[in-house]
Amino acid sequence: MSFRVTEIFYTLQGEGFHAGRAAVFCRFSGCNLWTGREEDREQATCKFCDTNFVQPAESGGTFASASELVSSIMNTFPDIQHAKYTPYVVFTGGEPALQVTPELISLLKEQQVEIGIETNGTLPLPEGLDWITVSPKAGTQLAVTSGHELKLVWPQENVILSDFQALDFEHFYIQPKDGQKRSTSTQLAVKICRENPVWKLSLQTHKYIGIP
Repeated sequence: MSFRVTEIFYTLQGEGFHAGRAAVFCRFSGCNLWTGREEDREQATCKFCDTNFVQPAESGGTFASASELVSSIMNTFPDIQHAKYTPYVVFTGGEPALQVTPELISLLKEQQVEIGIETNGTLPLPEGLDWITVSPKAGTQLAVTSGHELKLVWPQENVILSDFQALDFEHFYIQPKDGQKRSTSTQLAVKICRENPVWKLSLQTHKYIGIP
């Protein structure tokens, strides 16, 4: 199997539980909820995606095998040895569940890498992932109903919070929707977290400090 990747880059996780943690992000191309083309956005299931998962960066492209992709990921990590340091890779997209395979996970585990995934939750996931973040989209059916972190972009129409907080996740986050109304969305998210402290606020700190 080949892998279509938009980019591979080293940065800090900007949001959710692992905010501030150094990680290599492997952004897969393609999504099952939107084509990535602006002309298709209004008809898409997910209309508010703020990520380019179509046009490959210099670090992206097609990788002919899992071993080739793992080699590229490992070469992106800094050469650091410390008892408290574990290399961390985040599979994201687009929708990474379209491409992440047991072989890819196994090869990274052989390199002692911790593996996270950020998914819309509509597709089943392979075993062996260390951290599962599900970001549900309104109007979709979740195939992944348990994990470590549920991160709900807010506001979304026709979404009932109690439907999600009944699911089997360790952490529940409300994340303000990015865009021109981000300030208003943030105020709404803060209000939810104050009134229902099952939820915690997640901010996209990487956008505030200007890193990828």
